[in-house]
Amino acid sequence: MDTDSQYVELAVEVFSMLADATRVRIILALRSGEMAVGALAELLGKSPASVSQHLAKMRLARMVSTRQEGTKVLYRLENEHARQLVVDAIHQAEHALGGTPAHHSRGQQ
Repeated sequence: MDTDSQYVELAVEVFSMLADATRVRIILALRSGEMAVGALAELLGKSPASVSQHLAKMRLARMVSTRQEGTKVLYRLENEHARQLVVDAIHQAEHALGGTPAHHSRGQQ
């Protein structure tokens, strides 16, 4: 974790991938488990084609993976790290509003 780490540029790519509200919402939606494109699209109020394009990019970035179930493709988070990045970013956003952030008042630090 040095400043000259070979992973710095890759970390920037991860942040770049998460610099989209739809992708952040997809990660939040997938926290509770697998979902198909149609269900994600309905939950997010986006077209299935749009959600599918975001998921394809996230799959290439290895943030999500898939599993075939009959004719459905189910998406899930590849690991807990993208979820944790999003949770931490939302907690940081709560700090930006001033006062006591909700995650501190709930005792989650």
